[in-house]
Amino acid sequence: MILLCMSQIKQFEDLEIWKKAIKLAVDIYKISNVGLLKSDFGMKDQIRRAAISISNNIAEGFEYNNNSEFIRFLNYAKGSCGEVRNQVFILKEIQYIELLNFEELNNQCIELSKQISSFIKYLKEFNQNNKKPS
Repeated sequence: MILLCMSQIKQFEDLEIWKKAIKLAVDIYKISNVGLLKSDFGMKDQIRRAAISISNNIAEGFEYNNNSEFIRFLNYAKGSCGEVRNQVFILKEIQYIELLNFEELNNQCIELSKQISSFIKYLKEFNQNNKKPS
């Protein structure tokens, strides 16, 4: 279990950021199965991999059972979130997705990135406040 003051988090599936990352990945999978993106195998594969990477990094970092490692993997997850957001912009510009889908996916990415950042900040502060005196 990760050292948190919120001791009810015993597995990564309890984390709200993991749940939101899963939703984003599922939404990316759904949107990439329709329209022009469906047959652009390179772009479809790239955005799917980036979306899956977010929840994968959250889960992997949590399983190390060490806040410092978890923070490192949360940073990777945040980077993957930025990658998805960038690709969503490209999909909009090349008219592979509708404006409404762009807005929804972009907003999900922005919100998730903010939440990951807040969680990283929380973990860093928790580590600072719980350092053992030398």
